[in-house]
Amino acid sequence: MAMTAFAGNSLLCRLALRQTSIDAASFTLIRIVSGAVALWLIVRMRGRSPEKAGSWVSAAALFAYAAGFSFAYLSLPAGTGALLLFGAVQATMIIWALRRGERLSMRQRTGLALALTGLVALVFPGLSAPPLGGSILMFGAGIAWGVYSLRGKKAGDPASATAGNFLRAVPMAAVLSLAFLPWARIDRAGIGYAIVSGAIASGVGYAIWYTALPSLRAASAASVQLIVPVLAAAGGILFLGETITLRFLFASIAVLGGIALVVIERERNIGTGKEPPPS
Repeated sequence: MAMTAFAGNSLLCRLALRQTSIDAASFTLIRIVSGAVALWLIVRMRGRSPEKAGSWVSAAALFAYAAGFSFAYLSLPAGTGALLLFGAVQATMIIWALRRGERLSMRQRTGLALALTGLVALVFPGLSAPPLGGSILMFGAGIAWGVYSLRGKKAGDPASATAGNFLRAVPMAAVLSLAFLPWARIDRAGIGYAIVSGAIASGVGYAIWYTALPSLRAASAASVQLIVPVLAAAGGILFLGETITLRFLFASIAVLGGIALVVIERERNIGTGKEPPPS
């Protein structure tokens, strides 16, 4: 469910910034405000205080991801952006995992290589030399999302932590929007896409992701996110009228199969007592 929400964000951002007149800073602000409002309502209905949850560091990582993501898609093709984003996420989380002592078996390494190969096969035919500015922004967004995901493994109550992070990110997005006020442009369609992206695909989706994270090792959490570009491509086929191709089918099988090798290997180790469950 979380990966579907992430893919939805890519589709909504692509639709808003390329088919409406809304600018990237306004889209980012509306997206974060909508997510904050939706999560605040959810947490308050449960009798909790989101203002006390989350952290400023996680909020900064969330904002850096959201802003970099939006501005990067102004100049990057969707396939190039997805490759840069999730390549950066993968690198950030796996490097952290290795530094913390996690070790990958040969099966898991094979799975990672297979998943990355499938991802490259999916987007490579459309790749060209990407704009440097957009590439740096998207790579930075991927690093920020990797940091946000890693911090989410010990965030406590998922909904409250996500709500607190969104609330703290609102003033950051407001400052960004004010800085780009001379170039601000909005329309009803763009606002609608930003609200859906923030309230549902981001707010609810990130709360689900924070719920799943404590049960995943960093390497597994990084690998499973490689499915998002495949889901985004499928969404393009279903909702944007793009045609299905054999390349898409084979790449999807490679990505899903590679992820399965990484995750199933860990479950097998836990089941046989070779690896303790995560605390």
